[in-house]
Amino acid sequence: MNNPPFDPRSFRKKLAGVLGLGRSGQAVARLLAKKGFRVLGSDARPRAELKKALKGFPAGAKWEGGGHSDRLLKCAFVVKSPGLKPDLPILQKLREQGVPVYSELEIALAFSKAKGVVAVTGTNGKSTTTQLTWEIFKAGLPRGRKAILGGNIGVPISASAPAAHASDALIIEASSYQLEDSAHFEPRAAAILNITADHLDHHGSMATYVAAKAKIFREQGPGDACVFNADDPIVYKLSRECPSQRLYFGAPGSHVHAWEADGKLHFRLPGWKKERALTPPKLPGRHNIENALAAGLLAFARGLKAAAVQKVFTAFKGVEHRLEDCGAVRGVRCVNDSKATNVDSTFVALKAFEPQGKRLLLILGGLHKGSPYTPLKPWIEKTVKGIFTIGTAARRIEEDLGGLAPIFPCGDLATAVDAALRVAEKGDVLLLSPACASFDQFKDFEDRGRQFKALVRAAAGRR
Repeated sequence: MNNPPFDPRSFRKKLAGVLGLGRSGQAVARLLAKKGFRVLGSDARPRAELKKALKGFPAGAKWEGGGHSDRLLKCAFVVKSPGLKPDLPILQKLREQGVPVYSELEIALAFSKAKGVVAVTGTNGKSTTTQLTWEIFKAGLPRGRKAILGGNIGVPISASAPAAHASDALIIEASSYQLEDSAHFEPRAAAILNITADHLDHHGSMATYVAAKAKIFREQGPGDACVFNADDPIVYKLSRECPSQRLYFGAPGSHVHAWEADGKLHFRLPGWKKERALTPPKLPGRHNIENALAAGLLAFARGLKAAAVQKVFTAFKGVEHRLEDCGAVRGVRCVNDSKATNVDSTFVALKAFEPQGKRLLLILGGLHKGSPYTPLKPWIEKTVKGIFTIGTAARRIEEDLGGLAPIFPCGDLATAVDAALRVAEKGDVLLLSPACASFDQFKDFEDRGRQFKALVRAAAGRR
């Protein structure tokens, strides 16, 4: 049973609980404290560890560590941070006691005046598409209107949304973790890029994961729009349930509104007399063509001009940790794709390097997420001359991919970079695309990517 929409006036000056005190949890705690609520934060981390991490927690607010106590049952409502599992015992207690539980996304938007919310979700490509969409809106909105970025892209939505004015555009990267608890989320324009198996340890099943993604359009109306990937069977089937205007990108055909042909991106929305043909961004891989098609459709759905879209397509250089070119060492190009935290992302990365032949030195591994690595086999055979494994997933990777290319167990990233560069030849590409989570050895995928780039810089300096 869903909670009613969050209305700050109904809970004014009451005790608000915040479950999970990571980056998003601390941001929403600051927002609530600023708005006059009393705040109780709760986190499973030990108190000593948590105390060091609470640099952004509001002064005067209370917090607890080492687990979630029944003190939360005294709250008027609780905000669940993205990523906390839905089957936590405290959540069951809160439901039994009738305490409303909201997402950070819903709380943040309740304090925002922005009417033009644009949201992007999908298993892969969210960050690039969101960043590209934000850049287009920045370039294309009339003077006096701002494009504000937030969500799963590094800026908590609680930190960015409240600053927006009614005429501003709020561009949100929405993960399944954020959407699963958002029963009243209504973006004016949304996009679902693709859906493949991911985060199933959290959601429990593929059906539950898909249902979380679908919440991006559930509350939309006829005046809104949602962009769908017509070539993704799960997304295309899901689109039939959408109550708003449906816009499709994919292979050329009468049912799509955006497609790629002859080196151009073609757009034709309902009501247009002529299509627009634009030059795509200079980014590697078919997946980035799809990202650009989705971003263009979102911009056109909100009335932006083709000139603004083309201006950004021409200038866009990509997003950090997503097939990011980070220099060369002795003629070996080094590419940081640390955001590839699942097998499908690495599959896409390997496919992007097909034209170069078997020249990849691939760093693979980290924290295993449950999916087999066997889908990578055809692209390992076509593109990879050596695999350098790191992290706890190394043994499973060798079991799944052994015999396709030489495998070098390295343990850690520094050893892997050094080993790969020792065997590399001029013209090869060293690619970090781990297909795994990062938490066994790193703070997050960003930390992993930054450490990789630092190792590359150090190696370039030595050689």
